This record gives sequence, structure tokens and C-alpha cells, in this order.
Amino acid sequence: MNITDIKIRRTYQDTRLRALVSLTIDGELAVHDIKVIEGPERLFVAMPSRRDDNGVFRDITHPITTAARRLIEDSILEAYHEHISRQQEQPESSPDA
Repeated sequence: MNITDIKIRRTYQDTRLRALVSLTIDGELAVHDIKVIEGPERLFVAMPSRRDDNGVFRDITHPITTAARRLIEDSILEAYHEHISRQQEQPESSPDA
């Protein structure tokens, strides 16, 4: 499995949800609505899910192996940190400009 693209679709500041992400695998499969969430000890990745008839959230898609989960999470978190760093490096617009 090769992760060929990661897009940080949206970031958030004032909530535990930090970002919504799309991931492309092998240039052929896209997974949308992956969440980057601020946990009590670290950031983690939550796969897309939906609520069933009983109100329980169930993953729509998820990695099967520990190695695949680690690859996806590490890649997404690295892309998220790079995205945040680029945002912070951009000079803010001056109100006088």
C-alpha cells in the first residue's frame, strides 16, 4: 500500500477536532472525512464513521493491520504538522496594506 496523496481539507482551532483530511492510496482509492483529533495525551486519527440505527458510530473504512494503521496515522499526522507549520510561516496581512 502506497499513500500517494494527503489533503488537509479543513483545520479547526477551538475544538478537539483539529482537521478533516482526504487520503489517496495507490492513486486509485480515495478516503474522505478522516479526522485528526486532539486526545488527552496526543493527536490521533479517526477513520470516517456513521451512526447506525442504535446510535452507535461505526467506521465506514479502516485499516486491517497494525502496520497499515501506523502508516496511515503517521503519514496523516506528518502532513497535518507540515500544513500547520506552513500556515504559521505565512506573513499575516497588515490592516494598513
